Amino acid sequence: MALDRLEAMRAFCRIVEVGSFSGAAESLGLAKTTISGQVQALEQLLGIKLLHRTTRKVSPTTEGTAYYSRARALIDEVDELEASVSKSRNIVRGRVRVEMPSPVGILLIVPALPDFAARFPDIHLDIGCSERVTDLVQEGVDCAIRGGTVSDPDQVCRPVGQMHFCLCASPAYLAKAPPLKVPADLAGHQHLGFKFPATDRRFVPTLQRGEERYVLDLPPTMYFNNGTATAAAAVAGLGVAFIPTAEAVAHFRSGALVEVLADWTMPSMPMSIVYPYTRHLSARVRVFTDWVAALMADDPLWALPY
Repeated sequence: MALDRLEAMRAFCRIVEVGSFSGAAESLGLAKTTISGQVQALEQLLGIKLLHRTTRKVSPTTEGTAYYSRARALIDEVDELEASVSKSRNIVRGRVRVEMPSPVGILLIVPALPDFAARFPDIHLDIGCSERVTDLVQEGVDCAIRGGTVSDPDQVCRPVGQMHFCLCASPAYLAKAPPLKVPADLAGHQHLGFKFPATDRRFVPTLQRGEERYVLDLPPTMYFNNGTATAAAAVAGLGVAFIPTAEAVAHFRSGALVEVLADWTMPSMPMSIVYPYTRHLSARVRVFTDWVAALMADDPLWALPY
């Protein structure tokens, strides 16, 4: 009975966090009818109504809100207790759901996953790669890798690396374009711009060399909201692009792209791992975040400056 009650509490908490029975069922890997029955049994056991149910929305009652805060803390404690016992036998297990920008996932994390899987075979990763900024609590995400400044007071932020950028173009484009020797020459070139998917805000790159500074505030010929797409456009000869250096390296090696204005640098973007203050950092999430931090530290394309 105790185990059944704990699982019912877990189902109730996920419903509150994602706002729907179907979303909670998907995140827990259970049937919708199963978690619906669990919550109904929990309400009968407690003798109170925990959720307001409509055809469009599910939200906690006043009693449900109070119950959620205590139940969430209890579940976190139980998860940590089980993890600590497993850890004493050198076993860390469970599911970790993580979100990250596409370049980080495709270029760094995914190629290194065989190492993680070999070290922690009992941890099951659920990885999302996109430029969308997720709501960690509402979407049931354990942690996320984020680029840029993290200002959310409800999140713990751990700096782990940085994303470097470079200006590049295809040899075919440069062969037919005006000479490009100083930043001011960019005014005579096709420029491939980037917009942040979440805000549709345009990114305006800055070039630096010593005390000199040049803001590339030129009207782009085309806009993209994905680094891989921008790189593909540059390879196709559509213009000069600023993309993550990690994205460009393979194209540099193949000769599909060349770096331009290489003696000028672009500010790097800080990369951090974030997780909710309200969620206890379990052993399985901790080993994953430590692994990511070490992975970035060992790669000059992603490492923090010393």
